[in-house]
Amino acid sequence: MRDAQIELAPIVSAAGLTINDVEDRKCRIDARAQMRLLELAAKELQDDCFGFHLAQGFEMGEIGLLYYVMASSEDLADALQNAGRYCAINNEGVRLRISLARGFAIGFEYVNIDRSSDRHHAEFWLIALVRICRALTDGRLVPRRIQLKHYRRETPLEVRSLLGCEIKFAADRDDLLFSSQIGALPVVGADLHLNKMLLQYADEALSHRASGRTSVRSRVEDQIAQLLPHGKANSEAIARRLGMSRRTLARALSSEGAGFLNVLETFRIGLARRYLEEAELPISQIAWLLGYSEVSSFTHAFVRWTGLTPTAYRDSNGIR
Repeated sequence: MRDAQIELAPIVSAAGLTINDVEDRKCRIDARAQMRLLELAAKELQDDCFGFHLAQGFEMGEIGLLYYVMASSEDLADALQNAGRYCAINNEGVRLRISLARGFAIGFEYVNIDRSSDRHHAEFWLIALVRICRALTDGRLVPRRIQLKHYRRETPLEVRSLLGCEIKFAADRDDLLFSSQIGALPVVGADLHLNKMLLQYADEALSHRASGRTSVRSRVEDQIAQLLPHGKANSEAIARRLGMSRRTLARALSSEGAGFLNVLETFRIGLARRYLEEAELPISQIAWLLGYSEVSSFTHAFVRWTGLTPTAYRDSNGIR
């Protein structure tokens, strides 16, 4: 966005972050904020394949310890199973799962996050996983099948060329499947002595991460995502589910510079925009998903947030 001379502060703020949060390599960014930031950046850059593009350019060594654990493993299956075990060192919001039952399958699932609010983040993960598999084996591995939960009309041509296959969108899971023998491919540069040492470090890092405290805001957003469609995303219900009183919840959020109504509204705004980008999703259903019993209530709220009705928002963004 800097390269495109886009003003950063409003966009980063809309994702619930600050410029310092993004620039500080020691700062861990909540998975929801990552998702929101990528969606906002894609819109500002007018890049419908932003997640795909972003994943093609990053240096894999920047993943840190997790990547070197994989890169020193004996074979690809071992490397990805290690990735699944230690994934939370880098990102608590996404969990990897590896299956050898019917081929070599690599899946990823979101932890306490509404997957329907995301597209670019998931597409980044997909390309990153393919790149990692190819780099570890020094081969242009082509998946037999790729599935993603979100909707696209078709696989972009450049993405199909990169992957060597089509992506099935609007699927019931996020995964990629290779043939069975792919998992047995040796990792180029495997070093079992180094791997043993790195696994010890990874165990320590994972233990330290598990003992860390997630933000109250992220826990509140977890509960909002679950309760919104039922119209029960209020502070009393969420405080009860988190095992605290409303007053304690309010104090905890205040210590993080947030208030419940602000968190709820920010979450709803981001989700509303994301839902409206799915042309096949009726506005009446979007209203229900956001916890509104009447379409008119959702419309009034959306006009207050954006100055546009939901239909006008879709029209202005060319969503048909």
